Amino acid sequence: MTKTYFAPGRVNLIGEHLDYNGGLVLPAALTIGVTATFTKRADNKIVLRSATHSFHNQIDLSDPITFNSKNDWTNYPLGIIHQLIKEGHAVPACEIIFNSNLPEGSGLSSSAAVEVLTAFMLLSQTESNINLPWLANFCKQVENEFIGVQCGIMDQFAVAMGKADHAILLNCSTLEHSYVHFELNNYRLLILNTKKPRSLIHSKYNERKAECDEALRILQTTSSIQHLAEASMSQIDVIQDATIKKRARHVVTESLRVKESVKALRFNDLSTFGRLMNASHASLKNDYEVTGKELDALAEEAQQLKGCLGARMTGAGFGGCAIALVHHDAIPEFKHMLTFKYQAETGLNCEIYESQIGDGVREIKN
Repeated sequence: MTKTYFAPGRVNLIGEHLDYNGGLVLPAALTIGVTATFTKRADNKIVLRSATHSFHNQIDLSDPITFNSKNDWTNYPLGIIHQLIKEGHAVPACEIIFNSNLPEGSGLSSSAAVEVLTAFMLLSQTESNINLPWLANFCKQVENEFIGVQCGIMDQFAVAMGKADHAILLNCSTLEHSYVHFELNNYRLLILNTKKPRSLIHSKYNERKAECDEALRILQTTSSIQHLAEASMSQIDVIQDATIKKRARHVVTESLRVKESVKALRFNDLSTFGRLMNASHASLKNDYEVTGKELDALAEEAQQLKGCLGARMTGAGFGGCAIALVHHDAIPEFKHMLTFKYQAETGLNCEIYESQIGDGVREIKN
């Protein structure tokens, strides 16, 4: 008997690079994502296939599982299987076929979707009530230890805990969270794909994490803060190194923008939220330096177009996607103008598409 499961991609509406700094973030699950079919096998093997990748993999459950770059995309489900077995969970022999409509390397968290989906799917075979915050943390551990990317909890949490028409206000240091209604009225959330893929493992992601750790170490010589996101603007004045200070400044100002954004959304003030999106992108460009010419061209051109309230990069950066809030009447002209301007500036053809805010990981019945 075959069962089908789905895990969404996610966008972070605001609060970029705050998750591993113990800050507040505001992600939302999308209605696009990764689907997988699960079929039990009678032997002791797990077969991993993809409708969108030619590479497939087969393992014997009695053999040790280790990270190997030759395993390509299957390292993500393999890491989950490895950790489940290590922690004593029953993992059945099965064939899993993944299918995704997320653009790869786009910053919409296809890797987190695959991780959460695999863990939820395998645990669902023996457990009826899966603790989703625990599941998110479990998958983050796999990303950190097996894959080797020092990400925070945000991506996995949003994929696991998403709720239609709501963003998640998440405190990444405590996992305390609440849902914020995201009422778009006559506006739409557009995803703007630079078509410049990026891999976190080969980017400067871990370097930024190390720079923030250094900023925190310096601040803890004069204060008792536990996380960099708790710092104030006056506190970071003690940092002498110009680069480290810029990284800390982004974290502090972005934390303030998240709080202001939640207020704006609770009053349905999309104009203010749009301005905060623009300010967030500028900080990620100038202080955190994780955008690059493609993301800057896409976000900054979008900000100038009729009907757009705000635009910013989303995700880790170094390529991938931006998001924009655009009035639905302006979308056809917005798409035409942005595609033209972006192509003229970068030589690349961007992709622009709409997505609703959807629910988190789940089994698809019937």
